[in-house]
Amino acid sequence: MTTAIEIPTGAYDFDLDIGDGLAEAVIDHRAVAANLRALGAQASAPIMAVVKADAFGHGAVPVARTCVAAGARWLGVTRIGEALALRGAGITVPILAWLHDASRAATALAHGIDLAVSGATDLAAIARAAEMSDGGTRPARIHLELDTGMHRSGCPGEDWVRLVRAAAELSRAGSVQVVGIWSHLSHGGEPGAIATHRQLLMFRIGLDLARRAGLRPAVVHLANTAAVQANPVVTRHDLVRVGAGLFGIGDGLRPAMTLRSHVVQVRHVQAGRGVGYDHVQRTTRDTHLALVPLGYADGIPRAATGRAEVLVRGRRAPLIGQVSMDQVVIDVGRDPVAVGDEVIAFGPGDRGEPTARDWAQWTGTNEHEIYTGIGSRVARRHVTAPEAAA
Repeated sequence: MTTAIEIPTGAYDFDLDIGDGLAEAVIDHRAVAANLRALGAQASAPIMAVVKADAFGHGAVPVARTCVAAGARWLGVTRIGEALALRGAGITVPILAWLHDASRAATALAHGIDLAVSGATDLAAIARAAEMSDGGTRPARIHLELDTGMHRSGCPGEDWVRLVRAAAELSRAGSVQVVGIWSHLSHGGEPGAIATHRQLLMFRIGLDLARRAGLRPAVVHLANTAAVQANPVVTRHDLVRVGAGLFGIGDGLRPAMTLRSHVVQVRHVQAGRGVGYDHVQRTTRDTHLALVPLGYADGIPRAATGRAEVLVRGRRAPLIGQVSMDQVVIDVGRDPVAVGDEVIAFGPGDRGEPTARDWAQWTGTNEHEIYTGIGSRVARRHVTAPEAAA
């Protein structure tokens, strides 16, 4: 027979720390601010700081605040819920959300959130939401997105004239305000790519058609981080959208996140012993193995098995054996480490530790996926003082 366990009322009235101190991602806001300013100096237009996906895993609200303080005039997110979280934190600068369900338009408009529009159906739904809100006195703020060659989101070229004419008509009726026109480059970091030249040409044509329809957008934006750094021609619009670069992804920028844990067990193992599930690797010598409580549930890619390294006691140590959900084993050699010793999975590289770029190369992905993959069990610690990576 199963006996029920009574839980006292209020027994769990505390801030739950599911990480239990086993790992943390330290976010250096000095680096975020410095990266934004460096990119701003390279661009010839104001910055929209893109803090989608919880600011690439770094924490959307604190990062957004840092970006605004450092000079960002706009914020960009993917989803309406992300924008609402920023508004709920008291952030008042313009926010654009570009991938959404138009059925939530009324909520977005009530909180002063700009919405991207890629087609006539979404345009009509957003206009209806505006007409039904506040007695129809406040137009919906929209940014028309033209697909110039990504073939992902945005309005296809063959439908563009119809969209801009419909938007102009609704603008005259007071249902919408076309705040922006924008697109996204497939080869932003390659100014000489044929695709880039084609997209620039199509964007210019699209802008001309929109203006002929009577639209006068306040902001036109095309460039992302890669384009800001490699292709200044496309930054000569009213905004540049900077996301990856905020976090140190790009040339000459400083990574803002350091992923840290510590040794929780150490054991001496003889040569030839299998390690972890399926014994995919064996020790090649008598050695010491250290257990680190970071696994693929925390953002350590399983594809890193047999490839990656971490920093412990000032030296690199390779992972050995299959990456598990909650832990990895590292081979620290004949000189044992101690329980409690710091382990740095990645950081800016100042102390010889791997960087997120190293992990991306080891696992065949990009830095964006490494950062956004850091799990919720890993506590985020936000710092602005020089001890950021200490």
